[in-house]
Amino acid sequence: MGEQMSLAEALLHPRIGCNAKLAAMNAQVSWEPIAQLAARVRVPAATGRKPYPALAMLKGLYLQSAYNLGDLEMEEALLDRYSFRRFCGFSLEENTPDETTIWRFREAAVAAGVLEAAFGEINRQLEGKGLILKKGTMLDATLVAARHAPPAPAAGLGAKHPKEPEADWTRKGGKAHFGYKAHVGVDAGSGLVRSAEFTSARVNDSEVADGLICGDEAAVYADKAYEHKQRRARLKAAGIKDRIMHRRHKHIARLPHWQQRRNDLIARRRAPVEAVFSAGKRLYGLGRARYASLARNAARALAIFTAYNLRRAALLCGP
Repeated sequence: MGEQMSLAEALLHPRIGCNAKLAAMNAQVSWEPIAQLAARVRVPAATGRKPYPALAMLKGLYLQSAYNLGDLEMEEALLDRYSFRRFCGFSLEENTPDETTIWRFREAAVAAGVLEAAFGEINRQLEGKGLILKKGTMLDATLVAARHAPPAPAAGLGAKHPKEPEADWTRKGGKAHFGYKAHVGVDAGSGLVRSAEFTSARVNDSEVADGLICGDEAAVYADKAYEHKQRRARLKAAGIKDRIMHRRHKHIARLPHWQQRRNDLIARRRAPVEAVFSAGKRLYGLGRARYASLARNAARALAIFTAYNLRRAALLCGP
């Protein structure tokens, strides 16, 4: 994978393989620091083959997330779509990875923590461009259905799936859900995802909230699920405005008018976080887990939010 154009590419019409969205995503960051992070991944090459560049493989994972592709679909897309090759850095004359190679790289990348590190580096660069505004962080979580169907009622209350043991149960809106949760901290104003966690569905939203707060934002916006006395105190001590909604307690029949009014105002300010989940589920396939393990699904969620941020940054920067 080199910078020099191959003979075959030199003969192509310049518009062949053009994809404005991918080109814009590619232009948002300097990939050299990310290439250094990707180099932590050590995957033995197949016998007699030179290993594929780690950055090309990592960018392939971002493409998979951006287009909601499985490993075989990604293998076929790299063979079929020149724009995908260009994004990853493969010339027309180079071999591209098969589904097994893609799977092995992902496994090694998950073990090495590369997706987390790359997410942080990309956000650092977007912050350096002034795209992360830090006016506030909007906290929220969304349910992600398990890869497998929920256990049958005959298996008993709270039963686990033998092929997906880390998926779990929760209730929302009076209905039972089986799977996971994606938790995010979204920058108010830009809509970029600054922090993310992926857990089983059973984990309460409030349990991971403190890890989603960056510490340099002007305010934290969250719904009633995140209310916690100590959290409010920590925000006040840090000089961060507490914009967490109030909830009714057992000794209060109804919230005072001022608290209800405050909740309504906060709800309006934090509403844009839903756009992240809407895009994640509608465009990226975040609504259902692709893998049977928590770690693999967490890595996929990070890749999705990374691809989302690159696309969002391209929109913010304009043509």
